[in-house]
Amino acid sequence: MEVEPITAIILINVEKGKVKDVARELSKIDEVTEVHSVAGIYDLVVKVKVKEYGRLSDVITEKMQSIDGIERTITLMCFKTFKL
Repeated sequence: MEVEPITAIILINVEKGKVKDVARELSKIDEVTEVHSVAGIYDLVVKVKVKEYGRLSDVITEKMQSIDGIERTITLMCFKTFKL
């Protein structure tokens, strides 16, 4: 039986003028499956998929937070996917 990956949606605020640069850097992270520029109070929405929770911590607190231009993040954990 295959285990469903752990999915998180990260809402990101970026420094003015750095959205493209941050999006490019985020796209280089293997666990990042989607990067979207959006309208509203956040600048980017990122989907991350990992096999275990500890890996999620590494991606968000180490890889993502080391990217220049990210001001703050909010992480939403997905409980269940109803439609892909």
